[in-house]
Amino acid sequence: MLRAMSKGIFEHLKVTLLISAIAVGLPAVNIVSAQDATEEPTEEMAAEASAEASAPNTEVSGDLNFMGFGLGDEIATERVAYAQEQLPNVTLNFTEGGFDAQQFLTAFASGNPPDIVYLDRQTLGTYAANGSFMPLDQCIADQGIDMSQYREVAVNQVTINGQIYGIPEFFNNLMLIINTKALDDAGLTLDDVNTSDWEALAALNQQLTVGNGNDLTRMGFDSKLPEFLPLWVRANGGAMLSDDGRTAMLNSPEVVEALEFAVSIYDAQGGFAAMKAFRDTWDFFGANNQVVADQIGFWPMEQWYMNVLAGVSPDAPVAFKAFTDQEGNPISYSTGSAWAIPVGSKNPDAACAFAKAVTSVGAWTRAAQTRAEMRAESGAINTGVYTANRLADEAIFEGGIVQPIENEAFQNGVDVILSLQENAFAMPANPAGAAFQQAWQDAVNRVLNGEQTAQEALDQAQSEAQAALDEAWAAQPAS
Repeated sequence: MLRAMSKGIFEHLKVTLLISAIAVGLPAVNIVSAQDATEEPTEEMAAEASAEASAPNTEVSGDLNFMGFGLGDEIATERVAYAQEQLPNVTLNFTEGGFDAQQFLTAFASGNPPDIVYLDRQTLGTYAANGSFMPLDQCIADQGIDMSQYREVAVNQVTINGQIYGIPEFFNNLMLIINTKALDDAGLTLDDVNTSDWEALAALNQQLTVGNGNDLTRMGFDSKLPEFLPLWVRANGGAMLSDDGRTAMLNSPEVVEALEFAVSIYDAQGGFAAMKAFRDTWDFFGANNQVVADQIGFWPMEQWYMNVLAGVSPDAPVAFKAFTDQEGNPISYSTGSAWAIPVGSKNPDAACAFAKAVTSVGAWTRAAQTRAEMRAESGAINTGVYTANRLADEAIFEGGIVQPIENEAFQNGVDVILSLQENAFAMPANPAGAAFQQAWQDAVNRVLNGEQTAQEALDQAQSEAQAALDEAWAAQPAS
């Protein structure tokens, strides 16, 4: 960030408050196909998209008040700086903290909502459905936003009843992060790490675990509950929600079996409570993180953590592989946020123009280039930036911003994530997003805490989720 300042990044920024950290994206849930049906991006398309956004937009002006977005790193500050240059007559006002549902609803009810909101794509549908967010079809037309540049799975997540309610931002995917020292200790290799065979996976978990319960010193495997239940369901050939977003499928045999297996991974290590207590001691973002400290064998994680490891422990004994379903197919699910405009925004035109600018090829490549320069100056590994803008990603990874990495492990990690981007899946858009998520996550927690069996918890969640879906869809106008 200091280097960015030295280049005069903030000369035109009219930012009233800076917040401490950017929300990279909450785990999203999924189950929709993701293969992009739109035209494949080319260098010419990327250049054209960048040029279209390069001229300052002086037609919008005034204050723009934000909720849920902060300027915690160079990726945020550089993109906001770019957007400010595109909108020289707009004053950008940020407030501290991520998106707060209660705070937003209170402000909305009082007739004084923020002008633009940054939130998880998974829960966006709830606010679109209750009339809090405006459809962006007119905004998209007025600003000439080419929605085909964004990944289809991300656009699907913000589309309710045929109308778009958000402009997608980050596009996080997950992969397996592996402690190779743990494998060496057990006389194993990377070929032994395979999530396709659940019986073998359970055995591998036990082979890599050191200690048990309160005496646990190394987790063999972390199945990442509750947030990654959708991944296990997908791997088991199931779905948690119908493709049209109307029918909950939370107590299907595939979901029950997936939850039972993922919980059994914790049971084999002494139970969830002991595991969580141990996990809470980790130096997750520090140089003595759980890989360096040999506190875990392997686990699924979003790709942004690869960048953390590259920065704080580039020599860690780490490797990366794709998570695979029970048929052996690599799978991933996308998480990420989006920009939405509340009904009652006092400056919707500027909000729309900002959403276009901050997610453009120009904004992303500028941020990625600054990160690359900063990493090069410090000698750190640069694993890139992964966005919901396909053209931006092509410019970043194929246009030379991210150079080949000498560290073979991290280069392989980048390759793994890039190979998964076109095959990610996400929870189908629905107008009860927050309530649906709450229902299944509460169910998982009840099982983890020993309050219910998987079948009992998911039967309850099915009833709660379907009721929420029925109510939300009934309130929607006919498409």
